[in-house]
Amino acid sequence: MSYASDVKKELTRLEVHRNNAKAELMALIRMNGTLKLSNKQLSLEVQSENSAIAQRIYRLLMQFYHIRANVVVRKKMKLKKNNLYVVRVRHQVEELLDDLGILDHYQIRERVPVELLEDDLQVRSYLRGAFLAGGSVNNPQTSRYHLEIYSVYADHSEMLTEMMNQYHLGAKQTKRRSGYIVYLKEAEKIADFLQLIGATNAMLKFEDIRIVRDMRNSVNRLVNCENANMNKVANASTQQIENIHLIQDRVGLESLPPKLRDVAETRLKHQEVSLKELGNLVANGPISKSGINHRLHKLNEVAEKLRTEA
Repeated sequence: MSYASDVKKELTRLEVHRNNAKAELMALIRMNGTLKLSNKQLSLEVQSENSAIAQRIYRLLMQFYHIRANVVVRKKMKLKKNNLYVVRVRHQVEELLDDLGILDHYQIRERVPVELLEDDLQVRSYLRGAFLAGGSVNNPQTSRYHLEIYSVYADHSEMLTEMMNQYHLGAKQTKRRSGYIVYLKEAEKIADFLQLIGATNAMLKFEDIRIVRDMRNSVNRLVNCENANMNKVANASTQQIENIHLIQDRVGLESLPPKLRDVAETRLKHQEVSLKELGNLVANGPISKSGINHRLHKLNEVAEKLRTEA
């Protein structure tokens, strides 16, 4: 089972009271519902590829609206051919949709009536329903951090963005294929959203993975930085030694001023040490790191001059 499936499974087990269930059903039906008119009778079908979500819809309708729905299982004929679970409502459809603020002259309203989302818990419940209906979240252990909610309508997607950003989540919206998505990229904001909609266990798992992953990345960065510094020192040392050998072969180290000669001879004897260590080893020392660096630059200049004269 994927991480996103674990999140949704946890959400479908939450107990809610009527107003919060109403907000959750608003999102589930608005985003995944289809109206059908046959023989002047209106029916509603709500689809999901997740059996737990279909069961959730069925239970909420029974518990809070006393509507007995039918659950039908279909086999998708395209792509992965997964099961498709359809919650079918044939009675009290208009009353249900009117109470949920969804139906307007047999058309689905794209935006939620503001008055139906009266408090913080209802907003959280609506977001929970929206995530169950069209949400996904990447496994934080195996891929980049990403959470999104897909919606067909631009206005509805914009409304979801506004609702999420009431909680300072930094949600953004973009067009995708035949619809729109609201998405989060920051790990901490994704964890906050999971907590917001009631997926506490999934949030704790996400945070555990994120902390270990970020710590591992920090260690890797430090190791890479240390390796880069070591390589830089080794390369510089190699170049210095090559230049000193060049001077020795062309004109002899005795031709150098005493201070440069002392550094050159010490570097040849101690090729692996750092500049600080070299400063402590040189005759008439110790010499500061900047002082050693200055004299090595002078030796490099002498070597370059000899190369150009060759």
